[in-house]
Parts: sequence; C-alpha cells; structure tokens
Amino acid sequence: MTVKCPICGNVEQWEGNVFRPFCSKRCQLLDLDGWLSERYRIPDAEEDGLDEAVRESGPTSAD
Repeated sequence: MTVKCPICGNVEQWEGNVFRPFCSKRCQLLDLDGWLSERYRIPDAEEDGLDEAVRESGPTSAD
C-alpha cells in the first residue's frame, strides 16, 4: 500500500516505513516542529464558539 506524506506529498510505501505516515525523518521532524512552535493547534471550545452554542441552546433534560 502507498500513501502520500502529509508534509511534502511524496508517495511512499506504508509497509516497512519507520517514519510513517511521513516519508522521511525530515518530514517527521518538520511536523513535530509545527506542533512545538504552536503552528498547529487543536481549537479550544471557547475559541470556536462551542461553549456559546451550548449556553444558547439551554439545559438539556435526561428524562
């Protein structure tokens, strides 16, 4: 099976690739740098308005 590297787009074999889902150690480290430098973030509920949407919908009953 082949997959595209999420960083550079190169097509690589999945089986036997120690860097998967990346094609190389370089792409793996570039991805790690993205997380460590906070370029990638999982949105906070307050940031994406989820808390506000829940408050506006009111309490739910578990009858």
